[in-house]
Amino acid sequence: MNTAISRGTTPERPNGARILIVGGGYVGMYTALRLQRKLKAELKRGDVEIVVVTPDPYMTYQPFLPEAAAGNISPRHVVVPLRRVLDQCKIVIGEAQSIDHAKRTATLTTLATLEEGAEPEQISYDQLVLAPGSVSRVLPIPGLADHGIGFKTVEEAIGLRNHVIEQMDIASSTRDPAIRDAALTFVFVGGGFAGVEALGELEDMARYTARYYHNVKPEDMKWILVEASNRILPEVGEEMGKYTVTELRRRNIDVRLETRLESCVDRVAVLSDGARFPTRTVVWTAGVKPHPILAATDLPLNERGRLKCTAELTVEGVTHAWAAGDAAAVPDVTSKQPGSETAPNAQHAVRQARTLGDNIVHFLRGEPLETYSHAYAGSVASLGLHKGVAHVYGRKLKGYSAWFMHRTYHLSRVPTFNRKARVMAEWTLAGLFKREIVSLGSLEHPRAEFELAAGGKPPEDPKGSS
Repeated sequence: MNTAISRGTTPERPNGARILIVGGGYVGMYTALRLQRKLKAELKRGDVEIVVVTPDPYMTYQPFLPEAAAGNISPRHVVVPLRRVLDQCKIVIGEAQSIDHAKRTATLTTLATLEEGAEPEQISYDQLVLAPGSVSRVLPIPGLADHGIGFKTVEEAIGLRNHVIEQMDIASSTRDPAIRDAALTFVFVGGGFAGVEALGELEDMARYTARYYHNVKPEDMKWILVEASNRILPEVGEEMGKYTVTELRRRNIDVRLETRLESCVDRVAVLSDGARFPTRTVVWTAGVKPHPILAATDLPLNERGRLKCTAELTVEGVTHAWAAGDAAAVPDVTSKQPGSETAPNAQHAVRQARTLGDNIVHFLRGEPLETYSHAYAGSVASLGLHKGVAHVYGRKLKGYSAWFMHRTYHLSRVPTFNRKARVMAEWTLAGLFKREIVSLGSLEHPRAEFELAAGGKPPEDPKGSS
């Protein structure tokens, strides 16, 4: 069955229903996987076509990014190849630029249109699933765009690992105390899961790595966590949040609550409490915002820019449109407070995707829709090797038991048996052998050596990490 994407015009639909899924993250992949299983007969007959539009050919299991950054898991095992898992779907590598749901068309740019310099393409659909996820919420802080490092993709996680080790190399080889101090100062902005877990894992890795440097000791490094509110990790509860602050400070990590980053111009992190830290590393993990594609649709949005949805995961007030995950404001039917919405996290996203997929099948078959209902079970967070916090089903855990629960839970949730086995194998080998402490920063510029040999100039590192 031809996907029939054409430039500048609306292609004719196939004989059956075309389900267009925008986004290949948690919701996009799990919804497509659910539809692929439930509509096996329809797909075989050609009555249904599932098209997934995604900028990357893989789904990233984001809870494993901190461990990938620390070198505990290989980067390729943090991602799930969509073409392998969704073998009955049409995978289009590209991005949706706008959606006209009144006409049931989406405007896309693909790798081919960018290569050819052609106009965006249009694709028609019968059912729309909007699951683009979220993007980093970046504030207009002077210098942040020039020197900040994100932590939302596997590329950013591995780049940050390489960067941290390179800073230790710089500090080990320089005779300038100012350069050494800046290289060994690491500032993380944002006290949520991403910031705390990334800081915990990387500090743990750097502390281990320092034993292989003759002139860099763990106490030479400054690790600073900046959080605008008065607590960190609110998902694990106030008590566990306070324990996390105590645990991090015990490791000589400077936790600054009710503090904001005001500037990082000229590689100097200036905080709202007046502190100034010359640094070559500013990691930004201060929240996310809805994907920009939502504003380029004719679908209803709430005051936070998320899609207004029903408890059945349909977009409120329109037909043939569905949404879940970070992009959707889904009513929390388990909450006693009226107007409550489900939290935009992986726990809800995976479960919503199953209900969403089932409801699309119910809709196509003329059956009643299901209501999404899931009481929040709790949260777990890793703070480095053998360290963690958890608040699950009312039980509070810390230390090794919480770290073990973190690994067990996420191993059970990572998609496909293939990935589970590979991750488990890597953890087992990591327990038998020493950590790998190699920086492969040159992978970010694979042609640099050849260009230099050919008479060109090596590319400049935008992060200034080398």
